Amino acid sequence: MNIKFSAAFAIVMYLVIPFTLGDNNYLIGLVASALIIAGIAVAWALLGNLGGMVSFGHAAFFGVGAYTSAVLTMDHGVPVFVALVMGGIGASISSIFMMPALRLRGPYFALAILAYAEIFKILAVEATSITGGAGGLLSIPTLPVFMGIDFGTKLGGYIVILNIVCLTLITYHFIRKSTYGLALKAMHDSEMATRIVGVPATYLKIVMLLVSAFMTGSIGAFNAHYINFLEPDYAFSGSWTIFPIVAAIFGGYRTLSGPVLGALFIYLVDQLVFKSVMPQGHQLILGAMLAGMIILSPSGLLPILTKFFAPKKNIKKAEGQHA
Repeated sequence: MNIKFSAAFAIVMYLVIPFTLGDNNYLIGLVASALIIAGIAVAWALLGNLGGMVSFGHAAFFGVGAYTSAVLTMDHGVPVFVALVMGGIGASISSIFMMPALRLRGPYFALAILAYAEIFKILAVEATSITGGAGGLLSIPTLPVFMGIDFGTKLGGYIVILNIVCLTLITYHFIRKSTYGLALKAMHDSEMATRIVGVPATYLKIVMLLVSAFMTGSIGAFNAHYINFLEPDYAFSGSWTIFPIVAAIFGGYRTLSGPVLGALFIYLVDQLVFKSVMPQGHQLILGAMLAGMIILSPSGLLPILTKFFAPKKNIKKAEGQHA
């Protein structure tokens, strides 16, 4: 099912959507925005599922990546696509300051990371000579023309963020299948037992934090060049943490494709349906949907679709094995 889903996802996202929605800047922009949420959701799921660390502070990585890329292109003439990578590196470097929080567990770690996000937001406001302070940065260089393709358009930006999200999924897949991924899964059952047999638990958590921060920072960098402006309240908004968490849980954060599916579904439904029905407070419907999903299917939306589309003979075979 994963292979079929991946193939269907690639066909729809790379072929169907560009050819059907490419001329509609509003709709293609909505899908691109959903993919931004999806990329952060994958990064959050990587840290939460494999790393075993629930984060409430991914907005910090998003904002640091955005400002790093924007400043490098505006003040130092760094090419935009290079700056996107540097934005991810900047976010990874910022995560080093959060590593003392790795000594904490559960909600204490989550709250500590949230506090770091607020600290970075304050620094962005105060560092007026670099970030422009509360007024932010305007006229950030747009995505460039490369190989005859103008990535500065809505469609071009959609292609760029789609490729970034696919790269995050591929990275997540290989980490999960590697020996490091197996060690991280074992840590979920008993971290003390894995330490006894020589698994470097702290080192693995550090690596997961760095990778997750890099993914989120590169997406934040893309967003800065996609919308061409930044200000601290926007760059470090809690929405960049809350929406991806909701998307990951709704889609199934313990699966590879669940966070992406969840982000596309909840963001597009929220913007195209709920917002038209209830212009003010439409997030309430979204919250009710999330609560219903947690109650009815704690594993998320993707397992439901997997069971629905799976051949009946495979379901019967699986039931026989469990029996």
